[in-house]
Amino acid sequence: MTAAYPPPRDEAPLVVFDFDHTLYDGDSGSHLFKWLIDRAWWRRALALLLAPVAGPLVAFLPTRRAGISAFVWAGTVGVHDRTTLEVLIGRYVALHGHALQARLLPRALEVFQKHRAHGDRVLVATGAPPELARAILALAGHGDVPVIGTLLAPRLGGMGARRHCHHAMKMAMIRAAGYAQPVAQAYSDSSADLPLLQAAARPVVVNPKPGRVAWFRRVLPAGTPILHWGSRGRGGDPA
Repeated sequence: MTAAYPPPRDEAPLVVFDFDHTLYDGDSGSHLFKWLIDRAWWRRALALLLAPVAGPLVAFLPTRRAGISAFVWAGTVGVHDRTTLEVLIGRYVALHGHALQARLLPRALEVFQKHRAHGDRVLVATGAPPELARAILALAGHGDVPVIGTLLAPRLGGMGARRHCHHAMKMAMIRAAGYAQPVAQAYSDSSADLPLLQAAARPVVVNPKPGRVAWFRRVLPAGTPILHWGSRGRGGDPA
C-alpha cells in the first residue's frame, strides 16, 4: 500500500532521482529485456545474432540507443503496441516482485522518503521504461511518484527506443514534461547524467563506478557529495 505523503508544497524544490544504480541495485531495463529474450529459444538465438553488432553500439554514447533498441526488438518481436508491452512488464514484475523489491537500496529509499515527507517535488528520470520503474517503486509504496523514462514504440514488428531518456535528452524530457523550475537537487550514479547533475543547484553522486570518482570530482563543483549507497561493486564515500 502506498504511504500517505503530503502533496508537494507550493514552490517546492524539484528533486530528481535517477533509478538504476541509484534507487535500484543494477540495470533494471537490462534485467527486463533479458527476461523478454529468454521467453523463447528463438529470441535467444536472434539476440546472439545481433550481439556482435549491437553489443559494441551500447558501449558508446552516440550509438547507445541503437544498440539497446536491437535487444529490445529481439525480446518484443510480435508486440505491436505499448498496451501489450505494459502487460508483459506487469507480468515480469509480478513474477519477480520479491527479487525486484530486494534490489531497491534501503539507504536510497530512506533519502527518497525524506524528500517526499518534506513535501519536495520528487521526480524519477531514468533510462529504463517508465512503466517498469513505476511498477518496481510501487513495490515499496512509491507507485504514485512521477516517472520519466525511455519511450518505446513499434518498430519492424517489435518495439524499439523512440526517445532514450539519457544524457542531454533526459533534461530535455524533464522540461518537455512541464518541469520548468530549476533542479534543486539531483541524485545519479552515471557520467551520462552529467547534464542533469550540472543543472542541479546541489548535485549528489551516488554509487559511481570506482574509476569515475576522480572524474566526477574534476567536473562537478568542489564539495559535491560522492556517496556509496550500497550498490554492489560501486564506489563513493560511506553514506
